[in-house]
Amino acid sequence: MTSPQAPSPPIPSAWRIADADESGVTRLAERLALKLAVGDVVALHGDLGAGKTTFARALIRAVLADAEAEIPSPTFSLVQTYASNRFELAHLDLYRLASEDELIELGLDESLAAGVAIIEWPERAPGLRAANRLDVHLVQGSGDDLRSITLTGNGSWAARLQRLAGIAAFLDGHPPWNAASAAYLQGDASARAYARLDGTQGKAILMDQPRQPDGPPIRGGLPYSRISQLAEDVRPFVAVAAALREAGLSAPEIYAADLDRGFLLLEDFGDRVFGNEIANGTDQAELWQAATEALLVLSTLPVPEVIPLPDGSTHRVPLQDRSVLGIEVELLPDWYWLAIHGQPIPPDVRAEFMALWDGIFARLASERKGWVLRDYHSPNLVWLPDREGFRRAGVLDFQDALQGSLAYDLVSLLQDARLDVPPALEDELLAYYLRMRAAVDPAFDAEAFRFAYAALGVQRNTKILGIFARLAMRDGKRAYLRHIPRIWRYLARGLAHPALADLSRWFDRYLPADIRHEPPDVPHQSPAI
Repeated sequence: MTSPQAPSPPIPSAWRIADADESGVTRLAERLALKLAVGDVVALHGDLGAGKTTFARALIRAVLADAEAEIPSPTFSLVQTYASNRFELAHLDLYRLASEDELIELGLDESLAAGVAIIEWPERAPGLRAANRLDVHLVQGSGDDLRSITLTGNGSWAARLQRLAGIAAFLDGHPPWNAASAAYLQGDASARAYARLDGTQGKAILMDQPRQPDGPPIRGGLPYSRISQLAEDVRPFVAVAAALREAGLSAPEIYAADLDRGFLLLEDFGDRVFGNEIANGTDQAELWQAATEALLVLSTLPVPEVIPLPDGSTHRVPLQDRSVLGIEVELLPDWYWLAIHGQPIPPDVRAEFMALWDGIFARLASERKGWVLRDYHSPNLVWLPDREGFRRAGVLDFQDALQGSLAYDLVSLLQDARLDVPPALEDELLAYYLRMRAAVDPAFDAEAFRFAYAALGVQRNTKILGIFARLAMRDGKRAYLRHIPRIWRYLARGLAHPALADLSRWFDRYLPADIRHEPPDVPHQSPAI
């Protein structure tokens, strides 16, 4: 049950922690590790005996996710390096540095290009500059094992330090979670961040989602996020989670929430994400069957007019209308075309593409509306074998939920962007879904649903091509490109529907089959579009 919304205490620009004991130092290091990023310098200041090496070791162990790791002192070698699954880590002790020129020999620039540097005695190199630097000042406290710690953020660390101080304030308001250990969890392509807390109450997930400022206006004075109805804070997540849990679906319980700052404490479903389960030998058909059954339950539920929130406000579930669907398919001409052809799409070709979609969207508009969780696929589904039936499919990442076609989530599941769903399994579960819907609703139109399934599969996969190209070009996240040949295979399945023949011909004319089999060679740049 979500706790009442508490007032958010002010967060200072610098953060001071008085009389931290050994466990407090370890806890602070774990939380700092959550926010470290490539290019960071963590500069540790303090007199001999102030605890700089103790803090550095705690921070390195937190990054390595190994509380027992042996961390030798770099006093004589000046530098020790480590490899984590996130980035490389360099631990430097500059006490014996003869001159700043030695920093070049130590490879500091190379370390920052690939990872993070933790530096003791940074005063020995007064010319050392780093765009994103966290200064940590340690002073011996009132007892042998106590010290006060003052942190000051420079560059992007100023905002990150505020988030860390906010996390501490949030957890302090919900003991005993404030004493829990924290471990980094890999997130998704969004600005949300996650950590697993492990304490005396068991485990929980800390979700950290600062309110996202609107981007530049792109149409009608509105940014992309507003047009596409993406959640800009945690309120939609809290609202939709409550609605799903009330219906009996396995959405995480919310233990505590700070809706203003964007912090949630969530039930921990564990690590049995569908993709991992397949790799570990669980039958894919069993997993996808449970997830399909959850969608059948969801299909019977009306979308509430408004959903109440703990702070007295409400959330209204947006409509998946032509503006939402249209702005998403535009990602292909705006980004994927540019990635493939190296230049913007000709205006007449773009106009032809969007005109074809207008006719499809008009036909979809007459569909019965229901819940659309929007990202219902393997990265957001967790296997919970101790539960029964459809509740074995734990559901995550539904903050962008809409009112729209019930076909959308089914095709998201059966044409999973991150892993292969065999055509035979897709056909079997689609047929099962259609039979079950028809059994409880005599008015159910299976042919209309098949059209919506094909059209929205093409719409979603078109959007994903654009998103993966954008992630590679704008953000340098090239790993997503490996999925593109799979997306094209799914697109071919959807475009085979007779009602999509004109759109299929557009794809064949401008993005022919010979460019669909390999990931594109996408340059990392930020095109002005």
